[in-house]
Amino acid sequence: MALIYGSLFQSSSPVHAFQLNGDGGFFPLDVNASATQQNPFWLHYDYKNRDSEKWIEGSELFNEQVKSALCGHAGRWRILRVGDGVLLTLQTLNTNAGQRPEQLVAFRVFINGRIIISSRHRKVNSLDTVITDLQEGVGAESTGDWLVAVADAITDEISDFTDTLHERLIEMEDFILNGEIPERGELALLRKQIIVIRRYMAPQRDMLARMTTEKLLWLDETDRRRLQEISDRLGRCIEDLDGFVSRTAIMSDEITNMMTEMMNRRIYTMSLLAMIFLPTTFLTGLFGVNLGGIPGNEFRFAFSVFCFLLAALIGTVFWWLRRSRWL
Repeated sequence: MALIYGSLFQSSSPVHAFQLNGDGGFFPLDVNASATQQNPFWLHYDYKNRDSEKWIEGSELFNEQVKSALCGHAGRWRILRVGDGVLLTLQTLNTNAGQRPEQLVAFRVFINGRIIISSRHRKVNSLDTVITDLQEGVGAESTGDWLVAVADAITDEISDFTDTLHERLIEMEDFILNGEIPERGELALLRKQIIVIRRYMAPQRDMLARMTTEKLLWLDETDRRRLQEISDRLGRCIEDLDGFVSRTAIMSDEITNMMTEMMNRRIYTMSLLAMIFLPTTFLTGLFGVNLGGIPGNEFRFAFSVFCFLLAALIGTVFWWLRRSRWL
């Protein structure tokens, strides 16, 4: 197997370039260093960087499928076995400033026993945890350990966001139980976030589960067991999201029922008001005709008496509606 030296990546303009020291820390990548199972390389790229894209496309370390993925041309999730390595396309939450979490960030990883090449365009904040652990000397010790650490960081982020969605869901349910309707679009945004996260995390759970069955020498039994645990944890998050979808559907139906009830109540009130004033409207229309012979035309208090009779008629109709339990 040909040696891979740090000088090979000298003109590739990586965002990060590390060599794991095998004890949970790292060395800055030296041009004279060589990648080994005990001290693998990790290089992280922005594939929109012209130098990085050019280096990936011209590198002899990868085949055309890997190059296409690392350059961002393959957008969908995948797991592809390439010799003794694996190409993975992973998704995580978009926690960058000014953007919404459900606008997921994708990053691609080519990994084998000696090198880890990852690429993205938008920043993957989940990797900050992995880098921080390496800086503190408690990080990944091998490429398999690195993959477990990344999967764990992503799943932690998804789990925390799922808890946040659950809290928002409970608040909205309490809001509806108090007879109040949430602001327009709030439920729709919540439901969209739940559906999108569930849509993209289900294949990722399957990818992690599949990694535990791949016969890769650089992935030991401890790594496989931890990947299976992470896959199971992500599966529980997906089950929670499935429950959230059902709950939002119930909330949507309840909001529709509340709005229908409010509309029916208003229509009913307007109908009763029309019923109360219908007899008076008829009488005022009848006595308002501009013709001779109107009763009381010569009587001084005719208008006052007429108004009193109208009030009495309104009171009678109102009493009748209350007695009939319409009011």
